[in-house]
Amino acid sequence: MNGKNSRAIASCLAAAAVVAMAMSGIAKDSPDFVRITPSQLVWRDVPDGHGVQQATVFGDPDKPGFYMVYTKWTKGNHFSRPHFHPNDRYIAVLQGTWWVGTGPKFDPANTTPLPAGSFVTHFGKQVHWDGAKDEDAVLLIMGEGPATATGAEEK
Repeated sequence: MNGKNSRAIASCLAAAAVVAMAMSGIAKDSPDFVRITPSQLVWRDVPDGHGVQQATVFGDPDKPGFYMVYTKWTKGNHFSRPHFHPNDRYIAVLQGTWWVGTGPKFDPANTTPLPAGSFVTHFGKQVHWDGAKDEDAVLLIMGEGPATATGAEEK
């Protein structure tokens, strides 16, 4: 197993541990489960989000601590511009096809399609960009807040 695979596996295990710890804290406070149905989700447009809507599932991505958000990229060739995040983010594609690119040069024609069921780790400070083309893509993004983004486009 090479170093990148080892790092990815370690990151997945760390994310699973964080989720388990976060959820175990909830379970202690209540004998019931925390349940969120699709009709209870509150979708909000992301300002300057290039066709993105977001619904918070757990935590607060604007504050320090663990968070989980559903992110919907709407169809129509909507893409973010090259950017990076300070912390690692763990992403599962739940619906549709999500298109991703890496590096500071924005080129939607040079993206990789990730269908539903795919998993991605965006390691902190790694430049990337992403979006949707001909169908909506719904993602589950997990990470440590605050979830900020810093532009890194090569002009």
